[in-house]
Amino acid sequence: MGIFERFTRRQDSGSRGFQVWMTENISVQGYRRLWDCPEVVAAVNVYADLISSMTIHLMENRKGGDVRIKNALSRLIDIEPNPVMTKRQFYSHITRVLLLYGDGNSVVYPVIGPEGLIKQLVPMDSRSIRFQDSQGEYRIIYGENQEYRPDEVLHFKINPDPNRPWVGTGYARLLAETIGAMAQSAATKRSLLEQPSPSLIVKVDSNAEELASEEGRALYASRFADSRSAQRPWFIPATLMDVEQIKPLSMRDLAVADNLELDKRQISAVFGIPAFLLGVGEFQKDEYNNFIRSRVMAVAKSIEQEITRQLLINPDWYFRFNPRSLMAYDLGELVRSGSSMVDRMALTRNEWRDWVGMSPDDRMDELLALENYIPQDMLGEQQKLVGGKDE
Repeated sequence: MGIFERFTRRQDSGSRGFQVWMTENISVQGYRRLWDCPEVVAAVNVYADLISSMTIHLMENRKGGDVRIKNALSRLIDIEPNPVMTKRQFYSHITRVLLLYGDGNSVVYPVIGPEGLIKQLVPMDSRSIRFQDSQGEYRIIYGENQEYRPDEVLHFKINPDPNRPWVGTGYARLLAETIGAMAQSAATKRSLLEQPSPSLIVKVDSNAEELASEEGRALYASRFADSRSAQRPWFIPATLMDVEQIKPLSMRDLAVADNLELDKRQISAVFGIPAFLLGVGEFQKDEYNNFIRSRVMAVAKSIEQEITRQLLINPDWYFRFNPRSLMAYDLGELVRSGSSMVDRMALTRNEWRDWVGMSPDDRMDELLALENYIPQDMLGEQQKLVGGKDE
């Protein structure tokens, strides 16, 4: 008698099969939302935490290179976009709506003050937003009758729709089957923990009618299997019954763990995040850094380009996320790379100290060069260049 046959007999005295029990007790029915899957939420949280941690610089194109500008607008975007939220909360919310709740779309309304300046950025409820095509353009319908043109709001989007490229698409269709499989795995695990299979199977040489009722089975159990002490042996007739010990049905028997790992890898592939961020595999620094440069910055670019296009009038200005703080560097790498740039006069020592998280020193603003670390303005006074004192 196989394990599934034993498990079936235990469920309903042999009258109901294992598949029926699985369907009624373990099968997950109905629609599963993206945010009901912990692994999907964890993947989205990775993006939200990383993007909201980056600083946003207001940059200006100049002849000698792009420089950072600090003014009221840069402070609004990078420090206080909304009076009731921190900058981290604001951009984390935008990212979560963009990837999870808004089906690839997130809309923010800029509040303009009487003097014509932007006062704050207000996220709009994704549940009340729909997009309506209008003669080659589109309108954002908010609530019952509020209508906005695309140039009146900030419309962040990812994965443009092939037929309506001005509207983004999310990951619901790509992950529908995977989410259903993971929900099934969770239900199977919970059911096995709540109702484990029996560890003893007793085959009785008797009429089926005697074991058809609960009273009949209880009678046999009390007569031959009842023991008040765990150390007392059972005494049973040799030809009447056969007792066999089995292992309980486990998640390994159903390959739940293997299927769950495959589903996690599927989710990580769809979102483009390393699998170790979902608990599968080991940390790889190169893979993580490539994830920052490619996938995280791709989402960040869609945000920075929208605020640049909608909020800036000066054509030489643009917003840029700074990803350097997100990269996986150790202190030794920062010291070695900083030392090389200081030696080549590409970096001051104070800028180098900032890399490793140290406060600036007033004595370290000079550019140094060569093996003796000579200040820049004294390079031409070296004796090997101008000759000895007698000359």
